[in-house]
Amino acid sequence: MADATLLRLLAWMSPSFPVGAYSYSHGIEYAVAIGAVHDQASLQAWLEDVLSFGGGRVDAILFAHTWRAARTQDAGALREVAELAAALRATPELGRETTAQGQAFVLAAEAAWPAEATQVLRAAWDGPIAYPVAVALTCAAHAIALETALQAYIHAFAANLVSAGVRLVPLGQTQGQRIVAALESPILRLATAAPQAPLSDAGSGTWIVDWCSMQHETQHTRLFRS
Repeated sequence: MADATLLRLLAWMSPSFPVGAYSYSHGIEYAVAIGAVHDQASLQAWLEDVLSFGGGRVDAILFAHTWRAARTQDAGALREVAELAAALRATPELGRETTAQGQAFVLAAEAAWPAEATQVLRAAWDGPIAYPVAVALTCAAHAIALETALQAYIHAFAANLVSAGVRLVPLGQTQGQRIVAALESPILRLATAAPQAPLSDAGSGTWIVDWCSMQHETQHTRLFRS
């Protein structure tokens, strides 16, 4: 990658990029409340399942299909994946988690790094834009390779959930970084497998995450929006 391109990817995947990622726990807040996640081992196992069978896998597949459609400026394919991504989440909170971040990402990226691909999507789809669709679209528009962009996206997704878990359990920062290190292999496996999967495979099998998200909607004390 050219230096400027690498810097853009680092900026977009940084915790400081203004999408509000820090305010979402993807159901972990309720999982901690009921004791399902309570230490380093249980948080790591939870996140490995999210990456292998849940939202992480869903996002990775959506990301790969968006990136390819954006590179070829295939408006029909972009609409298909954007529509599916907006409708796919099992609960209202998980839906807002992806679409709120997606809309915020598009606004921030367009303001600083405008790209024609975003206009192609808007012409084809006027609904909410999910987070993996927004990031993949932007990466494709700036000629960032799919493999590199996808690895960065999945890592940022996982690292944000580790951060939520560290605050909620709570865990020490060193324990959190041990989890980040342990997730390297699952992240790389997912980044390799997801581009080979058909769009119809973008479904979640982590029902306990969905249930925790549903319960979180009425949880009495909440720090996070999901």
